[in-house]
Amino acid sequence: MAHEVCLAQDHHRQWLVANDRWVDERWIVRCVELGEYLIAERDGQPAGFLRWSWFWGKIPYIDMIHVDPSERRAGAGSLLLDYFERRASSRGARIVMTSCESDEHEPLAWHLKNGFRETGEIAIPTIQASREIFLVKLL
Repeated sequence: MAHEVCLAQDHHRQWLVANDRWVDERWIVRCVELGEYLIAERDGQPAGFLRWSWFWGKIPYIDMIHVDPSERRAGAGSLLLDYFERRASSRGARIVMTSCESDEHEPLAWHLKNGFRETGEIAIPTIQASREIFLVKLL
């Protein structure tokens, strides 16, 4: 069966806690409550997520896309991105943003393949070892 996308609900919380290791549980709860998580499911089971927020309070910003390794290259990430873009567009957004570290070659290539373009970078040596590359996509 193909992947389907939905907004994360309370019943996804434990799965998110186990799989979104980049943030703590309080942030996960906050994002679920605000509708800032999308879940890709296959046969009713979570296979990946997209967590997002608002850059400058105006621009939909993808904080993280993660797909379970066993589900990669099966369309879940692209489906999450498409759902996110349609949702952002329906709210009046004309642009979306994301970023990745310069040494994350596979995620960077995926974003470029999906229509994002590099727009700038920052280096914060005390927080991360490589530069953060910002990407934008016009809707």
